[in-house]
Amino acid sequence: MAQALCLAERGLYTTQPNPRVGCVIADGERVLGQGWHQRAGEPHAEVFALREAGERARGATAYVTLEPCAHWGRTPPCADALVAAGVARVVVAAEDPFPQVDGHGMAKLRAAGIAVQTGLMREAARELNIGFFSRIERKRPWVRVKLAMSLDGRTALANGASVWITGEAARADVQRWRARSSAILSASGTVLADNPRLTVRGLSSSEGREPPAYEPPMRVILDRHLRTPAGSHVLDGSVRTLFLHAASAAVDEERFTNVARAVVGEANDMLDLYAVMALLAERGSNEVHVEAGPTLCGALFAAGLADELLIYVAPVLLGDAARPLLALPTLTDMADRWHLQVEDSRQVGADGRIRLRPRA
Repeated sequence: MAQALCLAERGLYTTQPNPRVGCVIADGERVLGQGWHQRAGEPHAEVFALREAGERARGATAYVTLEPCAHWGRTPPCADALVAAGVARVVVAAEDPFPQVDGHGMAKLRAAGIAVQTGLMREAARELNIGFFSRIERKRPWVRVKLAMSLDGRTALANGASVWITGEAARADVQRWRARSSAILSASGTVLADNPRLTVRGLSSSEGREPPAYEPPMRVILDRHLRTPAGSHVLDGSVRTLFLHAASAAVDEERFTNVARAVVGEANDMLDLYAVMALLAERGSNEVHVEAGPTLCGALFAAGLADELLIYVAPVLLGDAARPLLALPTLTDMADRWHLQVEDSRQVGADGRIRLRPRA
């Protein structure tokens, strides 16, 4: 199963909106076939593994990181393929909550006399597909907020200058987090201040291999009044881009020719962030990578919509007049402070990287 998870991770950047899935077919310790889901619309992991195993799959055990599908989509049901191949046992890491699969895949296998076991390395399998599970079970994407700050918790000088707080290695690391996401979310304030591209650039690989293939994430800009000026990089049409705005916004059709637009309701003098996330989930977004200023990032965090903070800490000081990490409500009691749990901490070049999640 550990090998199947390693295989599934090869689809980290290419399978959305589908989950990343790996499969190993074995006879005892002997591996007969293996595969992983490579792109949405293409064969699933079980199909590749069965092709490699051939007739040897009969009587063998299939280790799959996610419950085999039981329905026709763009590809045939994998549960049927496993039955036809004559495997004797299927070990599943995590159940698939997708309504057309949920329990039906395992039921098909059991009905055919195949022994089915579940739960082996379930936590690791769910972590690999944390955005997929969030979209299906919670009806909203997994939201990862990326921030870069100084040692004194500042993200930009008082005049707004912020390029660059962190070093080259940290900026390269960010590209990998962008690439694994379904969407990169920002706001018009950031567009006006920095004119960012919000695309994956210079994606590198380790161990001397070629840079991994990836599906370019969709750019999503929250622009309540559609004030993004002509000539902004996010209007260039280089990647799929979605502008979300209020119903009252005046639309300049010529300026927004290269992008899609959608109306979102308002709440508390801004776009309704819950509605934003519901809309992105409906459009198949699993993981949303946020790169924005303290206002939007703080609003997401305060609303309980920031599932993870990805913070790069540079060994510099910007002073107390510089801009804060998050714009959050003022607290008057220490009992009300926000608690975070460190998931991972490591050095990235000269900078530190901390990945945190709010405690339940």
